[in-house]
Amino acid sequence: MITLNDYLFSGDTVLKILLQYSTNLKDEAIKNHNPIDMAHSNFLIQIIEILEHTEFLTSQSQRINEFYMYMANKYPFLAFTFKGRIKSLIRAEEKFNGYILEYIHDYYKANGRFPNEAEIKNNLNCFRDLIAYRIVISLPLCHVSEQENVEEQEFKYLYEIANVLPEFLEERGFTAELSGLSDKNGSRYLSENNLPYYRDYVQTPRASGYRSLHITFYDNFARCYTELQLRTKDMDDLAEIGRANHFGYEKQQEENRSKRDMIPEGKSKCFDEAYERLIKLQELDLASINVNMFKAYNNQLINDGCGLFRGRQILPFEHLSRFQNDNEVGKL
Repeated sequence: MITLNDYLFSGDTVLKILLQYSTNLKDEAIKNHNPIDMAHSNFLIQIIEILEHTEFLTSQSQRINEFYMYMANKYPFLAFTFKGRIKSLIRAEEKFNGYILEYIHDYYKANGRFPNEAEIKNNLNCFRDLIAYRIVISLPLCHVSEQENVEEQEFKYLYEIANVLPEFLEERGFTAELSGLSDKNGSRYLSENNLPYYRDYVQTPRASGYRSLHITFYDNFARCYTELQLRTKDMDDLAEIGRANHFGYEKQQEENRSKRDMIPEGKSKCFDEAYERLIKLQELDLASINVNMFKAYNNQLINDGCGLFRGRQILPFEHLSRFQNDNEVGKL
């Protein structure tokens, strides 16, 4: 069995690693009549296409930028950032194999038997966030009276923006995708029309404390899916550099070990291979890898420019409230 780790010490570029890994997976799939490896190879080809042909990102980011300009005019008193990224290679590989583990585990738990390869393959058509944009807002204290609560005011603006976003982008060639979650999990601040489209982790935070609004669009011009995340700066800090980041990683490892306990080695070949690939990535010392052009100083800091670990920035825009003074800017 081949793994991504086999290619991370060759000194090759990310793109060459992707091409070699996907080609070898395809050859293995054909040789062993393995539809999961074929699906895996095709998944990597999606990332290759994004990295090789980025012209569509120009059109996409320009249309996203129109919403940025709308917000700058509508909310001159808010500070906010727009950022875009392509999901990193290592994170995408982790997620692909994590989906396999989760699906087989949940299926076995519910049915007392393992799913067949066709059922597993069908479940892998669920990636909607290889390209994602994030909107992060902050309300400067100079715009909050002593009687008002900063967090409540930020929530109000966050949901107000969320209610405008779907219709705004649909007018520009995007189609909002149903979230598939129960409407009961949504906030009262979301309009009835928009409730079915959002995954509302603000109203219902994850166990780690992670909070954000997520919505997925299909870009009819670029013919690909794009995820948008909306959150306040406090939510973003918690997710990126706070306990939600560390907690989520530890919890994921714990959950993977519990799945292994329920499904011992040898019971499901698909589970065994996905588990081995995932564990190898989680145990990887990023500082020891050798990828051309990119350098990791430790497991937290890596210069990747093109999606090795932290992801490439597509759309870095920042708007500071035009009414802020220097002291208030320093608080953002």
